[in-house]
Amino acid sequence: MQVVRIYTGADGESHFEELKLPYEKIRNAERTAMQKADGIQFRRAPVGEFQDFHAAPRRQYVITLEGQAEIGLGDGTKRVFNPGDVMLADDLTGRGHTTAVYGRKVRVSIAIPV
Repeated sequence: MQVVRIYTGADGESHFEELKLPYEKIRNAERTAMQKADGIQFRRAPVGEFQDFHAAPRRQYVITLEGQAEIGLGDGTKRVFNPGDVMLADDLTGRGHTTAVYGRKVRVSIAIPV
């Protein structure tokens, strides 16, 4: 599993970055270090919902549970997030990104502020 981070670059635009999680071995499994979180919020958005350019309201993990979201950047790059995909929204300044509910199903996601 990968985490995709959206961050604000020196140019004031949002960019994607793929993060490798730092796993540590425990018995026959692996885990990451515990991170502090400030809560959890569930969200449902209908097919066709579109949010024009906006910065993330806070640093947060956004995990798609159902449906799909298409995140767009100022340079025209777009990326589709499917169920199980994890995004770290970290573009707190600048123009931000667009968010569109993509596909044929209502998008259900959770946001976990960190």
